[in-house]
Amino acid sequence: MTALLDLSDVSVAIGTTALLDRISLRLDKGQILGLVGESGSGKSLTATAALGLLPLIGGRVTAGTVRFDGQDLAAMTDRQRRDLRGRRIGFVSQNPMTALDPVQRIGEQVDVVSRLHLGLSRQAARARTLDLLTQLRIPGAAALAECWPHQLSGGMRQRIVIAMALAGQPDLIIADEPTTALDVTVQAQIIQILGALVRDRGLALMLITHDMGVVAQICDRVTVLYAGRVAEEGPVAPIFAAPAHPYTAALIGCIPQDGMEKGALKGIPGAVPSALAFAPGCRFSPRCTRADDACRQVPPLQSRGQGLVACHHAGEGA
Repeated sequence: MTALLDLSDVSVAIGTTALLDRISLRLDKGQILGLVGESGSGKSLTATAALGLLPLIGGRVTAGTVRFDGQDLAAMTDRQRRDLRGRRIGFVSQNPMTALDPVQRIGEQVDVVSRLHLGLSRQAARARTLDLLTQLRIPGAAALAECWPHQLSGGMRQRIVIAMALAGQPDLIIADEPTTALDVTVQAQIIQILGALVRDRGLALMLITHDMGVVAQICDRVTVLYAGRVAEEGPVAPIFAAPAHPYTAALIGCIPQDGMEKGALKGIPGAVPSALAFAPGCRFSPRCTRADDACRQVPPLQSRGQGLVACHHAGEGA
């Protein structure tokens, strides 16, 4: 079957610097994919490639293909890619305050999406806006539509950005760390809303996050990125039960749990390397406790069941 979103061995560079190396992922309708990793792993750049926005940041796909519903984004015109975004692909940004126009009322900003992509009249667009705000559990939708962005809380602004992403009736939503700037209670509400949208509307959702706890809660599959490469990919349950890559295991070990003893929660020593200083073999090898000479010299790529793990020691368990 044709996947809704299909990245096949995609490599990306900005100028002469290679940033993504052979990224592959598939996403179907009704499915939630978690794209995880530390800052600098390539999560947002992967989303930028999926949205066809690389030229705006001076980037380009140097190898592989990005297909949406069977169509190659590289073969589309700028106009076709622009029509695709908003109409069939919705985007929820990390910071709703910068995503919203401070000099436009909330209702006007949501209205314009359905007017542009669905061809609705002003009256029909406003009716659709109020319906979306109500579905997103916003009380007093009509009054809120007349507010300015600065009058709303962070959680409420994030709901507005989600409404804008939904206004064009998309098949796919890409959410780039949509809960990072929110408190824990509001985070839970936003995650619950996104999960309900997928269940009720049959959407596909790519959820970009550094929080493995969120992935465990809502996602069907997970792709773990490290330094521009896929470290591990597959269904959430088996990966959380028995991670095969040491980096995946380390990320899971960073999740706080009830009853955890003092000092049991540990971070990962070191940091994601600069794209100018990637190791020649496994890029995680400088931080990995089990790395050997083969890890340091030879890039690994091994299959495992329904997913993928890029580790020379994958069969040994992480």
